[in-house]
Amino acid sequence: MKDDNLGWLNEWYLAQCDSDWEHSYGVKIDTLDNPGWSLKIELTDTALEGRAFERVTYGEISDELEEWQHKGSWWVAVVKDNAFEVSCGPLDLSAAIGVFRRWVEQPA
Repeated sequence: MKDDNLGWLNEWYLAQCDSDWEHSYGVKIDTLDNPGWSLKIELTDTALEGRAFERVTYGEISDELEEWQHKGSWWVAVVKDNAFEVSCGPLDLSAAIGVFRRWVEQPA
């Protein structure tokens, strides 16, 4: 298994592109103000559409930088409205992508 989760996500995204999907759906990465990251991956018209996903949490969400420095890593992942969504701490983006990756790679 390739260790680079961002590189893996690049390949997954490209595999979904069919001259149609990428115009209506896609992957969005943004920052949070507490600080951290949010990742949203549209599942419509992919093999993952309708696949069960159980909410995943790790650590304790931090609302401020100082609190995060004390508590450390955290992430929360859910599937809602036909999209995989994960929020995570400022150093946890790769781990958050890894949550999606493990779900994709596990047998349905």
